[in-house]
Amino acid sequence: MIGDIQLFAGSASNELAQKISDYVNIPLSGWDIVQFPNENIFVRLHGSARGQDAYIIQTHASPLHTNIMEMLIAIDCLKRDSAERVTVVVPYMSYSQSDKKDQPRVPISARLLADLIEASGADRWMTIDLHSSQIQGFYKIPGDSLTAFHILVDYIKQKALDAVVVTPDLGFAKKGRDYAQALHMPLAFVEKRRVGNENKREALSLIGDVAGKDVIIVDDLVDTAGSMQEAVNLTKRCGAKDIYISFTHPVLSDPATERLAQLPIKEIITTDTLPIPTEKMLPNITILSVARLLGEVILRSHEGRSVGELFNE
Repeated sequence: MIGDIQLFAGSASNELAQKISDYVNIPLSGWDIVQFPNENIFVRLHGSARGQDAYIIQTHASPLHTNIMEMLIAIDCLKRDSAERVTVVVPYMSYSQSDKKDQPRVPISARLLADLIEASGADRWMTIDLHSSQIQGFYKIPGDSLTAFHILVDYIKQKALDAVVVTPDLGFAKKGRDYAQALHMPLAFVEKRRVGNENKREALSLIGDVAGKDVIIVDDLVDTAGSMQEAVNLTKRCGAKDIYISFTHPVLSDPATERLAQLPIKEIITTDTLPIPTEKMLPNITILSVARLLGEVILRSHEGRSVGELFNE
């Protein structure tokens, strides 16, 4: 039999891990995470994990590769202490945009990351809103690919907006259609085309009508906010009124904060899959927590109950 749940907070997810701990009413287990002067990482458990059902909560935030390596070493630590099952909970999975060979002589880094997680000894994985669903097939071990869709939609519904859902490119069109259907709103798309000989795309036109309407631009993540900047400016030129943007993962690499601060955005709606540093917080940002979602899935996974029932599936 699998023993009790043990929750471990990685360095990148201390605050979220505490919220999950509060929801499931299980205290965080203690460990020491030390980075030596030579940048080697050392993990030591405060107590035994033998026979236990261990969950490592570690998002892939900056410093990215330090946090990934910490996650892998933590998995190995728990397996060597004879934990019965180790699940790595990664609210934001990095390298998810590198999911195929789309040009010559390049790696598939998302597959490599999956191999590293398996090789380190993880028995299961859990994440939210993968950039590409096909990444699930890179893992031989079972996992839960969750979504913050319902969290974001429920919040937007409370606003009772007369709005149009807009996707910043055609690649997000299918998920954008799900948003539009759930919110009972029309849908529009930003069309991008390749510019010159470089691998760069530019927003050129809007497919749909936003004139005189509020707009909700939806995406899975915002990195440097270049695509979001183009989408906001284009919809404004097309006659949009108030503009909201909604996305799951606030990666917010520079110069994202500066770009978003200069845009005519009424509200930025995102989640806490990644911690947002104080210096990157904007006055119009709303952060919704995924702690309850992850906590509920952890309980269901431990008890062997359906996760799909959470989403009426």
